[in-house]
Amino acid sequence: MNWKFTAIFAIGITISACQAPQTGQTNTAPANALTTNTSNNSFTTTSDTTKKTVPTDLQELARRIVTQSANVKEGEIVHISGSARDMELLENITIEIEKVGGHPLLTIGSERLAKKYYAEVPEKYDSQELKLGMALAKTVNVNISVDSTETEDLLAVVPPARFAASAKAGQPVAAEYIKNKVRSVNIGNDLYPTEWRAKRFEMPLDNFAKTFWQGVNLDYTSLQTTGETAKTALVGKEIEITHPNGTNLKMNIEGRPVYISDGIISEDDVQKGNLNVYLPAGEAAVTPVANSGDGKFVVEKQYFEGKEVNNLTLTFAGGKLTSMTGEGPGFEKLKANYDAFPEGKEVLGFVDIGINQNMKLAPSTKLGNWVSAGMVTVGTGNNTWANGTNNAAGGTAGHLAGATVKVDGKTIVENGVLKL
Repeated sequence: MNWKFTAIFAIGITISACQAPQTGQTNTAPANALTTNTSNNSFTTTSDTTKKTVPTDLQELARRIVTQSANVKEGEIVHISGSARDMELLENITIEIEKVGGHPLLTIGSERLAKKYYAEVPEKYDSQELKLGMALAKTVNVNISVDSTETEDLLAVVPPARFAASAKAGQPVAAEYIKNKVRSVNIGNDLYPTEWRAKRFEMPLDNFAKTFWQGVNLDYTSLQTTGETAKTALVGKEIEITHPNGTNLKMNIEGRPVYISDGIISEDDVQKGNLNVYLPAGEAAVTPVANSGDGKFVVEKQYFEGKEVNNLTLTFAGGKLTSMTGEGPGFEKLKANYDAFPEGKEVLGFVDIGINQNMKLAPSTKLGNWVSAGMVTVGTGNNTWANGTNNAAGGTAGHLAGATVKVDGKTIVENGVLKL
């Protein structure tokens, strides 16, 4: 179960204003030092890594990310982060930034470094003030990150309290990024092709990778048109979500802004506070009015740290999560991670609807995602990424296919089919 929030979970302050992993789960560690600095002022080489064939033009993708999605301008400082697996793409992005007169800072992390942090660094430093992170928040104009998660349960042995402490320490830095209107582009959106993700979505890895890159390379102009239609459809007083599995949730959305992830951060987006883009793009989200939200949302299938969770039932009253129940081997740990986070995690945060028609996954899987057209996601806690005001350190969320969504009685999703 994954959720979005702006946070500092860093290998060397790898700033990740992006879709974060499951509550408290991350494959990066909050160390306060930079690992690799690649710019026209400082250059550090690293050993060559085994190249993995990617079914897309990485040079053209880098150009689109820099000039369209992030809209990097001359003189801007851009932080790029990822792992050695994607070095070709990261290097291409770095050069594309310099080609438009920008100043890139490239940081590289690894799963080994993340594991060593939690194994060797004293727990007391999890809550240490992130001085370098704050300095960067006041310096950079853009963040570009590539999802680096290779091992699903990499940090399963780490106590939930350590993740909670790291997240809380990152809150002031995250707020500073929003204050300074730092733009953020994430490549992955919980769908970056790996063996374990392909298995979860019941697809051969090659097919899953092809679907992912097709979603990333979607025509953003067309997606912007769909996004505008979705924005209009989500303007109303009440949104209602129902499903044959027992889901029945209503909330007040009157006067709330609608967030659209259409692959591009425009000048208008920045002025309105829409600072984040997640690739593959294709989402329309709205946050509820305070103290609004009653009913329950049932997530039929998901995974937490590699273990299956079934029939996760989130029950809401007065805009707060009052009960969380579920089944399967992963539920107990999921609940323990949620409980470890401080106040604010229980507040109903957002409803997110997928609008990307290119992201068509195996019809047999009940596992959801953020962007497939007609997919519905409900989450609690931090919703600053969707123009909300809750900067909580934690939260929870789940995806549901096959739902019906109505705004003031008008159907916009019917049995999982987008009706815009």
